Amino acid sequence: MIRSSVVVSAPAKINLCLGVGGARDDGFHALATVYQAIGLYDQVTVRPADGWSLSVTGHERIQVEQVPADESNIAVRAALLLAAHHGIDPDVAIAIDKGIPVAGGMAGGSADGAATLLACDTLWGLRTPRGELLELAGELGSDVPFALLGGTAIGTGRGEVVTPAMTRGEYWWVVLEADVGLSTPAVYREFDAMHGPRAVPDPVIPDALMEALRRGDVEALGEALCNDLQPAALRLRPELQRALEHGLEETAFGALISGSGPSCLFLCEGRAHAVQVASALSGHQLGPVSFAPGPVPGARVVG
Repeated sequence: MIRSSVVVSAPAKINLCLGVGGARDDGFHALATVYQAIGLYDQVTVRPADGWSLSVTGHERIQVEQVPADESNIAVRAALLLAAHHGIDPDVAIAIDKGIPVAGGMAGGSADGAATLLACDTLWGLRTPRGELLELAGELGSDVPFALLGGTAIGTGRGEVVTPAMTRGEYWWVVLEADVGLSTPAVYREFDAMHGPRAVPDPVIPDALMEALRRGDVEALGEALCNDLQPAALRLRPELQRALEHGLEETAFGALISGSGPSCLFLCEGRAHAVQVASALSGHQLGPVSFAPGPVPGARVVG
């Protein structure tokens, strides 16, 4: 059946732990991370077209003017990569509707790449095997394979090698977004500068964090949250330290910067607690505040 359009939704990513090692020969850093997909979404709609095109819209709190609309956009690269893999023309109109912060450390671009891979695969009737789709996702970016899988998973390599993790229960996260994004390369450069010529230890995932996830222990998980990029992000954006402190003062079980930042995450026990913490943080007028559950599934066709 030829479809007139396909709509795919893909979730935001957070890192419950982000261990960062030294730079590898290929320029990437070795990572040991625990991903979790949470219920903030970008939505990608694809339609048949002559050649490719891209349009970007978003929630009123999202600054979509920062999103490129040319071939540097990961969604366009995803469509071109999939078409080349199958030897077909990339004839597709791509429309992105963003609900994930731009340059916020929550892998909104990776969500768009994963969503476009799945959407184009469905639109073009390619039925690419899951393993091949994950390999293509890894070529697009370190976080894209996880955006396809979702849930909770361990990421190794540069983050692209993803293994589902055993977890119990549901977690609720309050997200404090920043009005201005933070460049991931800039944060990594600051990380390297802070370590100087010293050898950076191989990254590890704390046993306490994995045990907390297996038990569904919110309090223990809050204590085990960790992010090796957080000191570098705080060097670039020191005002985020006070934001983290506000969340803990408002009874969150844990607080950390999401990935390379600048979004801040606050772990809560259930939806009611998340509503309470989100409302309190909104009163500080630090930036847009939202809340969402995790883990949630990865990219999926919704229309």
